[in-house]
Amino acid sequence: MKPSLQLRLSQQLALTPQLQQSIKLLQLSTLELNTEIERMLLENPLLERDGAEEGEDVAPMQDVPTAEAATAASELSDRHANGEEDFEPQTTVEMPDTITEAYDSVSDDDIGEAAEWRAEATGSGSGSNDSDDDSDFQEFQAASTSLRDHLEQQLALMPFSDRDRALIRLIIEALEDDGMLAQELEELLPLIPEEWEVELEELVTALRHVQHFDPVGIGARSLQECLLLQLKARDKSPTRDLAMGIVEHCLEQLAARDFVKIRRRLGCDDDGLRAAHELICSLNPHPGAQFAPLEARYIVPDVIVRKYRGAWTANLNPEAMPKLRIHRVYADILHQNRGISGSLSTQLQEAKWLIKNVQQRFDTILRVSQAIVERQRQFFDHGEVAMRPLTLREIAEELELHESTVSRVTTQKYLASTRGIYELKYFFGSHVSTDTGGACSATAIRALIRQMVAGEDGKKPLSDAKIAEMLGQQGIVVARRTIAKYRESLNIPPVSQRKTI
Repeated sequence: MKPSLQLRLSQQLALTPQLQQSIKLLQLSTLELNTEIERMLLENPLLERDGAEEGEDVAPMQDVPTAEAATAASELSDRHANGEEDFEPQTTVEMPDTITEAYDSVSDDDIGEAAEWRAEATGSGSGSNDSDDDSDFQEFQAASTSLRDHLEQQLALMPFSDRDRALIRLIIEALEDDGMLAQELEELLPLIPEEWEVELEELVTALRHVQHFDPVGIGARSLQECLLLQLKARDKSPTRDLAMGIVEHCLEQLAARDFVKIRRRLGCDDDGLRAAHELICSLNPHPGAQFAPLEARYIVPDVIVRKYRGAWTANLNPEAMPKLRIHRVYADILHQNRGISGSLSTQLQEAKWLIKNVQQRFDTILRVSQAIVERQRQFFDHGEVAMRPLTLREIAEELELHESTVSRVTTQKYLASTRGIYELKYFFGSHVSTDTGGACSATAIRALIRQMVAGEDGKKPLSDAKIAEMLGQQGIVVARRTIAKYRESLNIPPVSQRKTI
């Protein structure tokens, strides 16, 4: 064998840097896109935000350049290159006028939904016996005071000895974020210096002191103890005594809603059991959760859907779109020195690519969103029960895009409408065949299941087989196991746990 040279022709798909950047920007969420743009703004001096976005006055072209621009001009004047490259004095590159519509249709609804979500997250919704003022005070506490600080403040006002304070503080530090004590007291003994000679009984006493702190139920070692502490703090009444008996002896039967065994063991009637059950449901199983820090997740919708002249249309949200342009001073410098090449010329081209790719990203999002809205207009009129089955392939074939492109567009991109804010992925889902040869969306089936369970008789709740039978009467053929899977995805308990007295 001897070495030889051969020529072969082959075709390869090469991704240019511009195409790679376009794909990268397309799959980023709005927050990730802003982060990427901020990074590019720091690295590329030829790229800047449009001054109108931030309410700033943009310096006119004839103004004196900044010190940085003057330094760049001096640098360019001293450098020489052999090749020539034309640089257009592109002073402003803006997004199209078709996407500058004002965002004013859903702001009030979003504010109301955010207020409701915060009320539920802070525990000031249903099941609380406090007044509105107390709820507001709890929200203020949750935002400004941690659980341990709240307990330390109470400890500072009580006449304990230094030894007792140290033991109580040890118990406080061992509490979980929800106020429960997950560790055994025996496990805390090795944490105490041996010269203190602390006995287990002293730790038990310190725990009893903590359990008298606010909020009621703090320092409990189990759910049963937490509920009993809260019931003991209530005024004496037959209902409270029965509720304590249920928690102490029949908590497992209560969780399984086996009211027959509870009545047989405690010898109570339906009215008394119903009142005790309501009292237990009003208790807080996580008394320290109200002091947990709230992690607010902000979603900026990329698309806003409105109904105009009887038709649903999608429009880009200008609040989610960064407004970028080329730095005018640097553009003039490069235009005046056309024969000079270097890092600034490369950065100018990169800035142009970024502006073009950002614009293309939002154009693609708008196209896909409008196609989804046209397919799912019944959803915007009637809700989830009217959701149609839809796949990525259908949208890709309609818009002549690849499925992977549609998948990137619909991931972590959100749509705002009068029905709420949804991820674009929400409108795609599997389907179930019907008797007429059509198809029904899985989202619509879940909505039907939720409606059936909401309207069922609490004494005779619907089983999964019964729900499947009722759907079959409507022409939707669904197996019982599928019903169970959909029910679990909706966090609906099984029939045995939905029984009422």
